[in-house]
Amino acid sequence: MLPFVPQLNKLRTVLPGGRDGDTAAPSSARLRIALTVFFALDGFVFAGWVVRIPAVKHQTGASASTLGLALLGVSAGAVITMMLTGRLCRRFGSPAVTVVCAVLLSLSISLPAQTHSALALGLVLLLFGVAYGGTNVAMNSLAVDLVAALRRPVMPSFHAAFSFGGMAGAGLGGLVAGSLSPATHLSLLAGTALLVTALTGPALLRNRHAAEPPARESVPASAPGAASAPASAPRIDGGARRTVVLFGVIALCTAYGEGALAEWGALHLTQDLHAGPGPAAAGYSLFALTMAIGRLSGTTLLERLGQTRTLVAGGATAAVGMLFGALAPTVWLALAGFALAGLGLANIFPVAVGRAGALTGPSGVAAASTLGYGGMLVGPPVIGFLADWLSLPVALTTVTLLAAVAAVLGYAARGATQPPAAE
Repeated sequence: MLPFVPQLNKLRTVLPGGRDGDTAAPSSARLRIALTVFFALDGFVFAGWVVRIPAVKHQTGASASTLGLALLGVSAGAVITMMLTGRLCRRFGSPAVTVVCAVLLSLSISLPAQTHSALALGLVLLLFGVAYGGTNVAMNSLAVDLVAALRRPVMPSFHAAFSFGGMAGAGLGGLVAGSLSPATHLSLLAGTALLVTALTGPALLRNRHAAEPPARESVPASAPGAASAPASAPRIDGGARRTVVLFGVIALCTAYGEGALAEWGALHLTQDLHAGPGPAAAGYSLFALTMAIGRLSGTTLLERLGQTRTLVAGGATAAVGMLFGALAPTVWLALAGFALAGLGLANIFPVAVGRAGALTGPSGVAAASTLGYGGMLVGPPVIGFLADWLSLPVALTTVTLLAAVAAVLGYAARGATQPPAAE
């Protein structure tokens, strides 16, 4: 029923009391499984909330405009907390921050269904956004260290788990929406998330040292008393900061496309191409599915093409796909364009966040993620403004433009996208 149950079965030998697991698999493999579960859980919880937004809107009596303001609480909370989370990861370690934020996320997901006004909804969504943003930065920071320890570009596999978790959460939420109230559904979701966190968290904490890569000559030794901080924390200079901003802009271009398709894709298919409810709903589903598939193959793609070619090819593919998605004269061509755009965008965000983290540690992950969320935040309103001024199809071509920009910036950052010499 849950996408991460098979992974939980594998984790039983690494939880307290499971000593056999200490010899059954390397600690890095156990840590990778545990972290994959957390990524899937993050997507599962967020999607579970998204599918209940219409019911919560009805419950609170919010208008479309006031609901939009309330929903900004999620993005605002996430952006506010992201830079702080980077500092917390340096102080206490990414595994501990991941577990604490996951607990807060699990508890806060039940709160929106308890509200009866748009103001109260906005306040609890601010808390939810804080937990969601903190969880994402902490998980990605730990993933960056684990990638360095494994010496394999496995970052896309974690984001694939997030995508599949989101698809499962949305599908399950859609199935129970007609039979369960929002309060019951989200409370069950909170209980499930707490249970998964309780089962998986110990494995994440007990194997945290597996994410510490061998020290490089260019990396100073950790200061006394800083054992919980990642051993790979690099020295930060002005050039590294500028490169992190560059990768953050690349992440922004990707998130802009995701937000635009999530909010406006179905409307484009129904309003401009006169699609029925089924094909219209299939638009974003196809986009999300191909993005998940693309991330599953991301490690192989990175190993064969390298990070620069992956960024350039991904941006170019997304640009072509979205051009078809926006301007195609038929529904089926537009759907094919959405699917191609999902494949193209799939690995850009993971690569951008991963390289930002490799350059400056958790603060780099936080900076790139914050810029990425900015793209998701501004994308839908920009599309809406341009749709009123010009037309929705023309407005959606801005996704093509930014995907092309991501490809160009990916090539411009080619020196920083090469693996460190020690690897």
